[in-house]
Parts: sequence; structure tokens; C-alpha cells
Amino acid sequence: MPTLKHFRDQGAPRVYSVHKPVTTIGKAAGSDVALDGSDIELHHAQITFDGRDFVIEETSKVGLLAINGKKKRRSRLVHGDRLHFGSSELGFSMYAEGIKKAVESEANETLNTSLGSNEVAGIRKLFGFSEKLLQIRDVDRLLSTMLDDVIELTHARNGFILLLESFLDQSGTTPTERRWVVRAASNVDRTTVADAEGRISDSIVQQVLQSGRAIIVSDAVSDTVFGKSQSVLAMQLSSVMCAPLAAQGEVIGVLYVGNDKVKELFKRPQLDVLSIFASQASLILQNAMLLAALREDKAKLESELRDKRFGEIIGSCASMREVFRKLEKVASTDIGVLITGETGTGKELIAGEIHRRSPRVGGPFVTINCGAIPENLIESELFGHVKGAFTGAIADRQGKFHAADKGTLFLDEIGELPLNLQVKLLRALQERIVMRVGSGKPDKVDIRVVAATNRDLEHMVRIGTFREDLYYRLNVVNLWLPPLRERGDDVLIIAKTLLSKYAEELRSDVRGFSPSGIAAIKKYAWPGNIRQLQNRIKKALVLCDNRLLGPEDLDFGPSTEIATLPLEKAKEEFQRRYVMDVLERNNGNRAQTARDLGVDPRTIFRYLEREPNATPGSRTRDE
Repeated sequence: MPTLKHFRDQGAPRVYSVHKPVTTIGKAAGSDVALDGSDIELHHAQITFDGRDFVIEETSKVGLLAINGKKKRRSRLVHGDRLHFGSSELGFSMYAEGIKKAVESEANETLNTSLGSNEVAGIRKLFGFSEKLLQIRDVDRLLSTMLDDVIELTHARNGFILLLESFLDQSGTTPTERRWVVRAASNVDRTTVADAEGRISDSIVQQVLQSGRAIIVSDAVSDTVFGKSQSVLAMQLSSVMCAPLAAQGEVIGVLYVGNDKVKELFKRPQLDVLSIFASQASLILQNAMLLAALREDKAKLESELRDKRFGEIIGSCASMREVFRKLEKVASTDIGVLITGETGTGKELIAGEIHRRSPRVGGPFVTINCGAIPENLIESELFGHVKGAFTGAIADRQGKFHAADKGTLFLDEIGELPLNLQVKLLRALQERIVMRVGSGKPDKVDIRVVAATNRDLEHMVRIGTFREDLYYRLNVVNLWLPPLRERGDDVLIIAKTLLSKYAEELRSDVRGFSPSGIAAIKKYAWPGNIRQLQNRIKKALVLCDNRLLGPEDLDFGPSTEIATLPLEKAKEEFQRRYVMDVLERNNGNRAQTARDLGVDPRTIFRYLEREPNATPGSRTRDE
């Protein structure tokens, strides 16, 4: 168990155990770590434990806090840290050694006045047990070990751990009730207790649940409160102790121990030991239960994704299945592939999957963003340079083409490439040679080029900003990635996957999305596509205080939702978009589009009249 050792000017150091979720430090009455001095505030600082890390932070703006000689307002504590609160110095230890020595040095001063030698030994054991429990991650094993330890600590004859659990309806999705379940039951000889539920006093457990405080009934039969209880009389209980297990202010279970021999009646010091153990065990149990829940959610999600994952890409809608079908066919070849789609749709993931499924998988996969490099440097980035080629070229340098030799070169945002470099790129693709800047010697390269853009390259070819020959060289096969808003339930599957991934990375307690959060995710248009969804979830995991993410956690407001259209309007909108899409595929040919759709050409004209920012004939032609 972690401790704080207060180094005093006179007398032996005083040691405090840090076993609570929040440990307060100051000179106010009731502070867990009581310090004196004119430079100590009433509420100077506090240490919080989240189940994994101990974090200290100031609670007073005027109080001074220094960690290892450096002023801090907030810091994660590690073993051996020296803390200064004004002129008071304390040492932080992750182990129980310090408090064991303190128990020995202050036994006459404190512990021996209230505890017998057995109880002092019990407290010493308590710290060792806590350290052991921290190493256990399996919930059932943790509960069993915890119960055996508490029976040994308190010298009980038997013990039980009860947890509050939810039960689902027949569909297995909707909780119908919550009730207490005996999760562990053991005798002093570590054998399982038969008829566990029949050995527990309901009245004592209910009292602990309602009050949230530990209870001791030293002599159950003679007790004025519980002596007449039917369960006490029926079981002929001699002595009982019960302490709550709490998480975030809510009781999630109880530790219950009993003795059935008059000569072994519990005393108050044993209840203190049980209470301290229950407090520390609550944090360890909560952490283990959270990890178990995350593993279960992850396993469930992986099972759901089994038929919806294509390598690292997630998707099951018709448009993505078409992308996967094409990808499988082109991956084994060296033909040019142009990936198009809006920003954030995952073009680099698709390029990486092409590389992983190709014969070049053993070679490098090199990425260059043509829009992120200044125009005067991009030629050097692509093709390399020799020493002295320009100011700052102090040595020979290979370009991305050299780095990708025997592998795949991914040219992202190819539409941003300047015209003068498009000529050199075309030559490199055709002849498989590159010329370093400042060199007259050609270098042979063996690469496959995959390009991507969110721009309309056909339009750029028409207006002369992109070379037509390079366009056709790159666009042998086109893979168009649909925007997230057109992928149906894929958005929810992707959101759950991202949540599971980042919750583990960021050590977040968030378990999933609330029903309103799910509805908001499905309704939102996601103009930034998967990248925007990814960033929203990361931000929510860091800032959210709840277990489920709602619309407000994902920054959804009234203006961000897509309005739900009446069915007739929705059908009309779909037909309009579909007609425009087919018209675009037919290069604006109204007659061919009408034949493909099986309608009169005048129908196409009517849709064109309704198209915003377009006039009839501006983007169409007849045969």
C-alpha cells in the first residue's frame, strides 16, 4: 500500500497510508495527512487514485507545492518522490516498508493503545495483501484471493463477497432488475461454503447497504438491534462484521465475515482493519471489473467485425464491398490505381491494404503528401538531390522514389502537384528512372505508384491544371471511397471500434455510447468523415465524466443534425441524386442517361432544372 512519510524536526517520521480514493493534506481538522505550520493552508493539497495512478494537485491557490525541488500544481506520483508543502517535507513510497517501520517506532504511542498485538500484525499483513491484489486482473480470482485474505486478516471463520449485478431480459439486451449475488464464499480452511446465501444475515447486509458504513455485531444474539432478527436467530450467529465496497460514491458490494464461536467474538480494532481493507480493495476491484468489461466489449466487437473487416478497413455497405472487390483484383498487379474521395475517408488505409496484398509486401511502403511540401522542395523530396545542387544541399540525399524501391510509393493529394513536376513524374512512371536534382545520372527504380486525391482531376484536366497523359497513367483503375454519411450503419461500427481502441489507449472508463449518442452519430452528416469521427471520440474520451458518451460529449448541437425528411421528400431527394450520378457517369449525355434509367429524356431535363447552381445544358449534352 502506498504511504507518505512526514519527516519531522523532532521525533521519528510519521507515516500515513494512502488507501483512499482522495487523500486530503492540510491543517484543517479531519485532514487525512495533518500538517502544521504558518505556510500550510487548511486545505493545501490532495492525492487522488484512479485505480492506476496516484496524482497530487494543489487545492489552495496560495499554498506552495514542490515535487523533487520543482514547483508543481499537479503531478503524477512515482516511488521515491519528495514532496514539499511550504517547509514541510514528505516522502512518497509505493510500498509498505515505511509504514511497517512506523508501526514499530510508534507502537507505544498509538497502535498499542487501541490494538492488540494480533491486530498490529494484521495491519502489517494488510499492506502485503494489497500489493498482491494489485497484481491480479481476473475478477473471479481477485474475489477469491480477496476473501481468503480478509478471513486471515480478521481471524474470521468464514466470509462472503456480495456484488450488485444486473440481469437482462430474454432478449439478452435490456436490464430488467439489479440484485445482490454471492460471488465468493469461503471458510477459514479455504473451502467453499455450502448454502452460502443461507449463511448471511439479510438485516445486517441491508443496514450496510443503506448507510454505506461498516457494521460490527460483536455478540449477535445479545445485540439490541440485530439480536431479534430472524436470520440471526435461525443461523445462531455469534459475531459478524460487514463493510461496503464502493466505487465513485456508489456501493457495488459488501465484505461479510462471521464467527460462530463465542470465544472468537469480533472487536472494534478488527472492524477498523476490515474497513481499511475494504476501502483499498474497492479501488482494486473497480479497476479489475473495468478491465474485464473492456475485454468483454472488445471481444464482442471483434466478433461483430469478423464479417465486416477487410484487413485494417471496416465496412459492409454495398459501395465499400465494391471497393474491396476491386482492391483484391488490382492488388496482385502493378497497374496504376487512383483513389478518390472526400478528405478523411481513409485513402491511405486503402493504399496500405493494396501494398499488403501485393507481391511487394516485403518491400517498403512510402507515403508522401504532395500538398504538404513547399513547391521549391517537392522535387528534391520525390527524386532526391546531390551535394551542392542548391543552397543547403550539403550532402547527397535519396528521394522518396529511391526509398520505395522494390515497394510501393503512395502519392497523396496528387492534385496539388505543380505542372512542371507532373512532366518529371510522368517520365519516372513510364521509364522507371529518376534524375536527382543537380545530377545528370539517371537512377533506375522498381516501384509501384498508388495515387490519391480529393479533387476532381477530370475538371483539372479540362482547365489545364493537370496533365491529361499523367491522369490516364495514374487512373488505370479508380477506387472511389464513399463519404461516411453514405455508408449507413458503417458509421456506428467504426465509432464503436474507435471507442474501444482509444478507451484502452487513454485509460478511459467510458464503456460505449448512450442511445441518444448513437442516434446523433447516425444522423450527423460527418463532413470531415472518419478523421472527424476519430477526433470527436478522442476528445470525448478525455473530457467525459460519464461511462456512456452522449450527444453533448461529441459536440453535437441542434444545428449539426440532419433533419429527418418525410418519406416522399426522401425518395425524391434520392432519385435526384441518383439521376445526377448516372448523368455524371455518362459525361452529361442526357439521351444515354435516359436509356440507362428507362425514362423519357424530358425527365432528365426536369431533374436538371431542379439542380442548384446548374443550368440546363451547362453540364449535359445530347448524342
